[in-house]
Amino acid sequence: MHAFVLRQLKPLSRLGVLLLLLLTVTGAFADNSKISPDLLPLLSNPSAQINVIVQYNSPPQTCNAGGLLGGLLCTVVNLLGGVVNTVFSLINAVAGTVTPSEIVNLSNQSNVTYISLDRTVNASLDYTGDAVFAPSAWSSGLTGTGVGIAVIDSGIYPHPDLQNAWGQSRIVYRQSFVSSEVQYDDYGHGTHVAGILAGNGSSSSMPGTLHLLSGIAPNANLLDLRVLDENGASTDSLVIAALQQAVQLKNQYNVRVINISLGRPIYESCTLDPLCQAVEAAWKSGIVVVVAAGNAGRTGYATITAPGNSPHAITVGCMKTEETYIRSDDRIASYSSRGPTYVDLTVKPDVVAPGNTVVSLLDPGSTLANEYPANIVPPSYYSPGSSSGPSLYFRLSGTSMATPVVAGAAALMLQANPNLSNETIKARLMEGATKNFPIYSTATDPTTGQTYIDFYDIFTIGAGYLDIENALQSQAVAYGSAESPSVLYNPITQQVSLLTNANEIWGSSAIWGSNIVWGTTVISGSNVVWGTNVVWGTDNVNGENVVWGSNVVWGTGGDWATTEGVGEN
Repeated sequence: MHAFVLRQLKPLSRLGVLLLLLLTVTGAFADNSKISPDLLPLLSNPSAQINVIVQYNSPPQTCNAGGLLGGLLCTVVNLLGGVVNTVFSLINAVAGTVTPSEIVNLSNQSNVTYISLDRTVNASLDYTGDAVFAPSAWSSGLTGTGVGIAVIDSGIYPHPDLQNAWGQSRIVYRQSFVSSEVQYDDYGHGTHVAGILAGNGSSSSMPGTLHLLSGIAPNANLLDLRVLDENGASTDSLVIAALQQAVQLKNQYNVRVINISLGRPIYESCTLDPLCQAVEAAWKSGIVVVVAAGNAGRTGYATITAPGNSPHAITVGCMKTEETYIRSDDRIASYSSRGPTYVDLTVKPDVVAPGNTVVSLLDPGSTLANEYPANIVPPSYYSPGSSSGPSLYFRLSGTSMATPVVAGAAALMLQANPNLSNETIKARLMEGATKNFPIYSTATDPTTGQTYIDFYDIFTIGAGYLDIENALQSQAVAYGSAESPSVLYNPITQQVSLLTNANEIWGSSAIWGSNIVWGTTVISGSNVVWGTNVVWGTDNVNGENVVWGSNVVWGTGGDWATTEGVGEN
């Protein structure tokens, strides 16, 4: 996800939150259990106007007075002067602008369950298709035909590779949630993602072509739901609104897959986070939701970003193809974020897929094209003897690029069998993923020259490397939930074990047993994930604070890793 300038979480005690526990406004104490940790420090400025998302225990209703909330809450907000910007139907929440005193009073309303900042969210193929065995599906006539994929990103430029055989655009719906005069994609990220999802490679399919630059589902239909601005930034409320629209358009455009190649840090449990809750609601509507893991893996473990912490969603980490067609030399990208998720300790990512230095569609004149001109792919790359003319392709790296590979795979599976549930699709993708990895590998950042060591544990590669052929051949059915399990840490033995419940399929049958899904190299003994010197202790590979220790889970670094447009060796 490009330009992840995501600041490290700090212990709340350092921010003086204990003082805020005594904050009173109009004679009321704040119910701090209902206020997010990153919002609490802002309450010290009584004149601040703060954009928040307020969640309720029942669906909010609009009222006649200026579009504010109905019933008792409407009266309270109206009296306080708070402005409601958006009323959501996907989750029980509204986005609004309020003052600290209004936040305190809202926290004491019985129908308010949680108040959080409307947080900032950032944008988090020639070799790629072969790496995941997509050509096998194409040869069987599976190209994603008839499947609608909602792309929640920066927009989609009308590239010729996104047309059908009759020259008509396969972008069947467009809606921008960003205030901008630009009609399509002024950032360039969404166009690149769309090409990995559904580019047909027509601009590179000429006699003697050196590289056929086709996406994973090259005939799928796309819904362009634009939430990222020209700098690749957005907010929770815009992404939630886009998710809500994708669900509402499900039947009209056969929306079966949502691609979310963006994210931000985790501040609380997924059960409280409104962005995560919106992803969960979209999943429960029957849509496959595929989310990027994040690009902060060099910081250490527990660096998965929201909404990749959704236990239902398919969270994707990033592999490197080493720019070869064979799969055996592929390795994990050192920047690919690792689990378990902060707070909930959910096992993530679910699978990994190619995402390093991926060639896909170029949006000419976009921010990314201007920021990384060296990443514009010349025509000579795919057209023999061509050394001039406009380029149509671009190269980017990150889990943002790996995510549409898995989303495209889900579209192929749905074309093959439209009756598949999203639970079965997730389970088959994980069960069929390749689990043959080295114990560790090294990677060097070409910019800094720093070398990183990566271990292939369950929190780094999840259930394994995407294998579309295996997923398509699987006949297994998930009769329960494919919700990703959490882990339990034993401080005495310094080991962790998987936790499952009766509603989950993992471990409940021979088909979905732990060893089948995650492989015997990461699950052994009494369901123990691994030993004591990989995730914690003094042997932690990058020297950060340990995941399970008393210090901050995020390590000792500053800003989170930024990798897209760079790649690594």
